[in-house]
Amino acid sequence: MQNNYFFRGQFSNIYKKSNKFSEVTSQILYGEKFKILSKNNKWIKIKTLFDNYVGYIKNKKYTDTYKATHKVYSLKANIFKKPNNKTKNLLPFGSKISVINENKKFVKFEKNKWLKKSTIKKINHKEKNFLKILKLFLNTKYIWGGKTYKGIDCSALLQLFYYYNNSFYPRDTKDQIKYSKRNLIKRKFKKGDVIFWKGHVAICLNSKQLIHAYGPEKKVIIMQIKKTINRIQETAKLKVKKISRIKY
Repeated sequence: MQNNYFFRGQFSNIYKKSNKFSEVTSQILYGEKFKILSKNNKWIKIKTLFDNYVGYIKNKKYTDTYKATHKVYSLKANIFKKPNNKTKNLLPFGSKISVINENKKFVKFEKNKWLKKSTIKKINHKEKNFLKILKLFLNTKYIWGGKTYKGIDCSALLQLFYYYNNSFYPRDTKDQIKYSKRNLIKRKFKKGDVIFWKGHVAICLNSKQLIHAYGPEKKVIIMQIKKTINRIQETAKLKVKKISRIKY
């Protein structure tokens, strides 16, 4: 079986089982590469090649020939039927497209599908300033398994920085903790510190504030570091498990 495919829908839930009522464990973005492990008429079991994540998606909207040339750099990019004819459809941040035509302000990536040039970057673009990416998601709804403008969870917020920069990073917090080798014991936090709890992660913006997709607040939010640590200890009975650094 041909084993490298690319997702061609706007984005899709990845389910734990081949059932739409099953738990959503993650999502797959436009242009994301995956392997097919098994398939039937309605579902395919996949492994995403960026992070080796296994789950089920509907058996549709993918191709085996694809070469991405650009990627979406805004929280969500409007899809146009033709230049200046906007549709209600959107591509999420990190989507990887293949440009087949362009004019001064727009690029075409599929038949009757155009994006504004201002919403994309070339595929090899690297964003070293992680704040620019994380802050795109401020006030985005918290959704378990989400990784788009419609909803995102704490581990996806961190992983998307690496995904955009074409650098491996695990999807789930439990694996992110293992993968992050450094464990900094410190009293003073600084920009780029990553704070892990069991099942949760946050990233420091500076010595006093962090950003995270926080379930109790139901959104991506900036909070005081010390107050957050105390609140999680009081409400969830969890202590900080590890402190690492974001690579940028």
